[in-house]
Amino acid sequence: MLRLQSPLPEGYTDASPDALADRIIAAKAALGSRVFVLGHHYQRDEVMRWADARGDSFGLSRIAADQHEAEFIVFCGVHFMAESADILTGPHQKVILPDLNAGCSMADMADLDSVEEAWEAIAEVTDIDRVVPITYMNSSAALKAFVGRKGGAVCTSSNARAVLAWAFERGDKVLFFPDQHLGRNTGVQMGYGLEEMRVWNPRLDLGGLDEREVKESKFLLWKGHCSVHQRFTVAHIEAFRAEHPDGLVVTHPECAHETVVASDRVGSTDFIIREVEAAPAGAVIAIATEIHLVQRLANEHPDKTIVSLDPLICPCSTMFRIDDAHLCWVLERLVAGEVVNQITVDEETAQWAKVALERMLAIV
Repeated sequence: MLRLQSPLPEGYTDASPDALADRIIAAKAALGSRVFVLGHHYQRDEVMRWADARGDSFGLSRIAADQHEAEFIVFCGVHFMAESADILTGPHQKVILPDLNAGCSMADMADLDSVEEAWEAIAEVTDIDRVVPITYMNSSAALKAFVGRKGGAVCTSSNARAVLAWAFERGDKVLFFPDQHLGRNTGVQMGYGLEEMRVWNPRLDLGGLDEREVKESKFLLWKGHCSVHQRFTVAHIEAFRAEHPDGLVVTHPECAHETVVASDRVGSTDFIIREVEAAPAGAVIAIATEIHLVQRLANEHPDKTIVSLDPLICPCSTMFRIDDAHLCWVLERLVAGEVVNQITVDEETAQWAKVALERMLAIV
């Protein structure tokens, strides 16, 4: 999805880190309780230091909804996260994304037109009333609204199992998007076999499947993935264990199935954080998730050896767009009385997306 962020004035791009820090401190002080800054776990430290709250995407959106006094919510994350915050916050609040080009490649792999076309194609070969659409939190507000209208729900990496169990109480199969790996890994965890799952390729007629495959599948998994988590492989695990036979491998469920199977622990970003906190002093832990979180955990737990499972290190390139210069810019514009980079979701989309989110909250 194309988003156009205007270049920052030279006064921001040329400023030193110390100068930007002083200006951010001054801007936050001037705005006081009118502004609340959210920092996603994958943000770089230079940004996270200014966060009034840190967490995963949905957790931060819920925190934002509780900040009734704050007029401005500055979300240091990516576009779909800011959309969710706009949906859940009050009409008096404005959600701001410091860099409009901070998107999510996974979320962009499933757009509304493609999902609607898939839905219509599936309806031609099977009873569509027995198909439940489930969208991962990492998706646009438009897709959240789609599942809201079609009787489905949103899920996170923490509650995907509960949401899928809910779906199978209401239908015979699920259309799961945009991340095939979370759907597959969760389905296997629930006891379903890989033979009950098919990948839906939106670029091909009927998703690249024949009618029998569509009818017999329990899971139709969208051909989407996280560009970071797909990098982690079984070979990485084998190399780590060769060097650290007693080491622990903790993996995010957006990783490929074979990587998940070879890991010791699997779970969301919050799960990974808890696993590190619970590990004894001296533990050696390889983590398969975004490098900024891994490095932050290593710094916060110096009594443990914490490394990235991928030695080449791969940051989330879109999340990485948020920096202290962009944060300083949006804050200083607010001080000057100008709201820039506001993220808004139209009323109808927000209404149906909220339905899907509230169904999820009712499940867990």
